[in-house]
Amino acid sequence: MIERMAGDEQGEEQKVSVQLAEWFGSSRKKTLGDLVETFGPRSFAILFVVLMALPALPLPTGAVSHVLEILTMLLALELMVGRTEVWIPRRFQDRELKGLSGPKFSQALVKRIRWFERFSRPRMAGLLQNRLMNMAFGAAVFGLALTAFLSPPFSGLDTLPSLGVVVLSLGVLLGDIVIAAVGLTIGVLGVVVVIGLGKAITKLFQH
Repeated sequence: MIERMAGDEQGEEQKVSVQLAEWFGSSRKKTLGDLVETFGPRSFAILFVVLMALPALPLPTGAVSHVLEILTMLLALELMVGRTEVWIPRRFQDRELKGLSGPKFSQALVKRIRWFERFSRPRMAGLLQNRLMNMAFGAAVFGLALTAFLSPPFSGLDTLPSLGVVVLSLGVLLGDIVIAAVGLTIGVLGVVVVIGLGKAITKLFQH
């Protein structure tokens, strides 16, 4: 269960941005297994942030985004069935996150997280910690990641639902239901855009 929220901690060392920056800056391999070991009970949310940050960029990333979205959906399924700890097949635990651990990407991601931390407050953090809410969190992430996956390729329509996952997950990490609600709203808007514009693009190609 995602129990310890960074927003609840007073020390700078407890902030998500600080921990993630230290992890990116460490000399060890940046693998899925190591990320889970580093963040412990907060691993689900931090994995969603890291994996969906690339699809959330307003750039056509093609097949790379699809792989990340599939991984996100599989992890979300674990939350949906009530798991409290991340399970990763042994063969994938040592897979290095090469494209997501480069200095340019990691620095930009940490910078965005710091921006959210400046405005976050521990608002209704307890509500975000119970088992049913974790399952609902997983269902929301799964739906948004699936929408991003099914959006027309190279259209950029996967940006909003992916951004929704990132902001929603940050809200959970920071124990701030307001940020989580903003993320969910962005994601729902993204679903509406994908369905609406997706139909329009499909009709255009048909004609």
